[in-house]
Amino acid sequence: MTHRVLSVGQCGMDHGSISRFLNQHFDVSVEQAHGTDQALDKLRNDLFNLVLVNRVFDQHGGDGMGLIQQVCQDDSIGDIPVMLVSNYPDYQAQAVALGAAPGFGKSGLNSPDLPGHLATFLSDQS
Repeated sequence: MTHRVLSVGQCGMDHGSISRFLNQHFDVSVEQAHGTDQALDKLRNDLFNLVLVNRVFDQHGGDGMGLIQQVCQDDSIGDIPVMLVSNYPDYQAQAVALGAAPGFGKSGLNSPDLPGHLATFLSDQS
């Protein structure tokens, strides 16, 4: 079963790196959204297994934490797992406090632990 991931606010290079990583480890389709409105529209109209949110959106400078809060508090989409993509532990803690699952930083894409962490959301057993 192909799982669907929504990548929000990543620059083209980071979106490509994240997509390659996910495709190496999982049967996934990765879609991109550039801002809050586009992400919320996609989440309300399609099914996704995981949302990966950049802290500061590349194209619009939007606030990833605000999107995380909106998704987690919205009864219609709040059950979709959301993760912050950030190397900073303080921001990761803030995202978790808002309702996100523990995320990862771009520097963690080479971590041998990351596939196991993401398998909870992207494996056929989930």
